[in-house]
Amino acid sequence: MAKYDHAAIRKAYPGKVLFIQDDNGIFEVDAETGENPRVFSVDQSLIDAARVDLNKLDYQTDRARAYPEIKEQLDMQYHDSVNGTTTWKDAISKVKSDYPKSS
Repeated sequence: MAKYDHAAIRKAYPGKVLFIQDDNGIFEVDAETGENPRVFSVDQSLIDAARVDLNKLDYQTDRARAYPEIKEQLDMQYHDSVNGTTTWKDAISKVKSDYPKSS
């Protein structure tokens, strides 16, 4: 059974109406009618390049999960301003260093 990289295929072929079935293949569908699916051949090098681009964005999701909740961040900022500490800045810096932006 073939397992396709749906996100990379869609990124590599923007504007195409594709129907992807891991068991049966990749099909192009008529954009106006949504009918007449026909087998669509992909260029693997385009798919690979799209996957590289998508992987570069993974840090955003990782950071979003790792950042403290907004209420907690606001509390850190309040206490930092009252106590002269850098708790919030340290927490944000740690997340950024743990999940660096891809180049």
